[in-house]
Order: sequence, then structure tokens, then C-alpha cells
Amino acid sequence: MNSPLTRGRTALVTAGLLLAVAAPTAYATLDGDGDGTSSAVAAASAPARGAPYAETRLLFGTERSDGGPAVTDEQFTAFVDEEVTPGFPDGLTVQSGRGQWRDASGRIQKERSYELTLLYPAARAAESDRRIEEIRRAYEKTFAQESVGRVDLRVRADF
Repeated sequence: MNSPLTRGRTALVTAGLLLAVAAPTAYATLDGDGDGTSSAVAAASAPARGAPYAETRLLFGTERSDGGPAVTDEQFTAFVDEEVTPGFPDGLTVQSGRGQWRDASGRIQKERSYELTLLYPAARAAESDRRIEEIRRAYEKTFAQESVGRVDLRVRADF
């Protein structure tokens, strides 16, 4: 059991770490060269590296809305091999995790999840969008899901 002294030390260490991380960000925002620009703005104007890419992250749950058994690692891997890889053969990243979200009935659902990251040239964004939507619909249908989350970003990438 933690004593009040241990809890106090833990709180102080946590506060110190938060200050150490947040302070440089706050100072960078306030730091400028007298004309109202910050060093963060100056850093953003540094030469861009890499080529314009789009990054899409898809968030897949594993609990089925129809009450069936949860999606297994083997089933998810087979889905990626059959539905994702043919449209994005240049590469992708899959991470396992735990997620939660509010379902259509308003309940908080907690479940194992997967985050799939795709990077593709910005010039191919329209073509890739169609494929990504097909992947989302296929997963929803195959594994009785209410939805598959999607996050899109514009990035620069160099390989």
C-alpha cells in the first residue's frame, strides 16, 4: 500500500516531468525574433524533406455487433492479406492495441483493436480513397462491425 509520503513524491516527480516536457513547447511558442513570429513558425518554414504523401489510419475493432466471436489475429491477418495488400502492395503498418468508443446505442465499448497505417503518394489520393472505402466496407460486412474509423493526414515522406 502506498504511504502518503510515497504518493506525494510520485505527484512531485510527475509534475516535474510534465513541466520538463511542456516548458520547452511553451517557450518555443513565446520565443520570437521581435516581429511576432515564433521559432515554431520559423521551423515550419524550413526546407521540406521527402515527397508529398497522404497517410491514412484505419481503426479496426474486434468485437462483433452481432454477438459473434471476436476477430482473431489470424482472421485479421488473412483480411489484410486478401483485402488490403493487393491495393497497397508497397507497404503498410499494423499495430495491435486496446480501444474504446461509443456505439450506436450510446454504450462505451472496450475491445482489442488494430490500427492500420497506409502511406501513398498524394497524386494517387483519389484512387487510394476508393480502395480504402472498399476495405472499410469489407471489414464491416465480414466481421459485423458498426464502423471502421478513418483518419487522413497530408504528410511528406522519404524512403
